[in-house]
Amino acid sequence: MPLTIANRITIVRILAIPFFIMLLMYYSKGAVLGQQHPILRWSAFGIFLSIFLLDAVDGYIARSRGEITHLGTILDPLADKLVLVSALLLLSIPPYASAFQPHLPFWFIAVIISRDIILSLGALLIQNIVGSLTVRPRVTGKIATFFQGTIIVWVLIGLPDVPFFWLIGIAALFIVVSASQYIFDGIRQLEKAK
Repeated sequence: MPLTIANRITIVRILAIPFFIMLLMYYSKGAVLGQQHPILRWSAFGIFLSIFLLDAVDGYIARSRGEITHLGTILDPLADKLVLVSALLLLSIPPYASAFQPHLPFWFIAVIISRDIILSLGALLIQNIVGSLTVRPRVTGKIATFFQGTIIVWVLIGLPDVPFFWLIGIAALFIVVSASQYIFDGIRQLEKAK
């Protein structure tokens, strides 16, 4: 099947990620040296927001046109994961994190990375034992992704600390719940293969 419009949008999202990372790193480096360049911060914010919003656009186009493809089911979550993890790491690891307020707590990043490692290892295990892997998107996973994106936007804009920590708690809860659902789905696939 030729590249669909939705897949092309997803590829553009992936190609925009290095520009987002570069802008964020240059802004952070300048801020640490006392030379803030707000244009870099706001440009990084604009690219992140575009990547994040285009996720909804490519999903809608794929569903409305009946063009959900195997490539799209791989690229779309990959784009989400790449932009979220790169942003969360850059906004939590010194010296980059010191350019932003509020700060992301280390435990939150540990929860996200642990979830991704566990799910990736589980997917490899199921693929090797069963021969195929069926991933059913979960609403809780989409909500967790939404809250992670909101947290990144919150930090990039520099909004107040107080509700921010509630957002982190809610996001962590949905990350854990969605991980549990994916783990139970994986266990069921392994049991059926016996």
